Amino acid sequence: MDVMPESLKDHRVQQGGDVVHGEVRWEPIRSLWFTGMTLAAVVGGTLTFTWAAVVLFAGSTALVLLLGHSLGMHRKLIHDSFQCPKWLEYFLVYCGVLVGLSGPLGLLRTHDLRDFAQRQKDCHDFFGHRRSPLLDAWWQLHCELRLGGPPTIQVESRVADDAFYSFLQRTWMAQQLPWALLFFAIGGWAWVFWGVCARVTAGVFGHWLIGHFAHRHGEQRHVVDGASVQGFNVPFSALLTMGECWHNNHHAFPGSARLGLYAGEWDPGWWVLLGLERLGLVWGLKTPADLSHRAELRRVVEPVESSCDCRVRMWLKRRVWG
Repeated sequence: MDVMPESLKDHRVQQGGDVVHGEVRWEPIRSLWFTGMTLAAVVGGTLTFTWAAVVLFAGSTALVLLLGHSLGMHRKLIHDSFQCPKWLEYFLVYCGVLVGLSGPLGLLRTHDLRDFAQRQKDCHDFFGHRRSPLLDAWWQLHCELRLGGPPTIQVESRVADDAFYSFLQRTWMAQQLPWALLFFAIGGWAWVFWGVCARVTAGVFGHWLIGHFAHRHGEQRHVVDGASVQGFNVPFSALLTMGECWHNNHHAFPGSARLGLYAGEWDPGWWVLLGLERLGLVWGLKTPADLSHRAELRRVVEPVESSCDCRVRMWLKRRVWG
């Protein structure tokens, strides 16, 4: 009889459900949202190109990914890896909604179900990004997995009963509208296409792309024994992902506010948290030293690279570094 790891006993997802059998189906609202944003970004962005709009795209994308997705949604709302005033938590989570992935409650549930499934001895290919890149992109960007017997997800009342989070969940798509109106008033359609449509497209597509590689290729410093899906570090994307690319580290220590744990592992999200801590705006930053021991976690003495990652490094060495 399999014994449930101690690390899963306090998980939001409860034992007993089936995370192996299910059907992947087209989800029209999600699909049309991403497709519409992508078409508007490609067509509208091309026709209205200005350098000012591109700067707006780059700056706004970096801002919502750093403050919103990495700090607000992931490190705070989902993992509660640091503490801060409620107004700051709300602001960070609101910025996360502007990424365009989902509302806070939907994203939390999606994340936790995937995390729980990956820690089981087996799970559906949807959770493990096991299919080809094209099929996985279709699944993750346009579809949803409907399990035959899904497990129960128990979200704590602090989050589930919060009126502001419930409001953001109901209106997460509409939250782009005020910014679209503001950008139109300042820079016309170019600012709308680049500051909203292109930003959402980049955020949603980038989230899938890094997630795909972070569960298939890259460095490993830790292995979670008994888990059907392992995490991998994707070093080249450290700045682009605000440190979220250190996914092998995150699989090993999911409750840590620091994701880049070793020398050379750049983690902009952690740098910002340290700055906010100096200002007295955050406290209780958790690191691996603050987390409970995991019997199923095994340290790899030397980082293990996949063959794909080795080929990428060799290509960069020949073509870029000389």
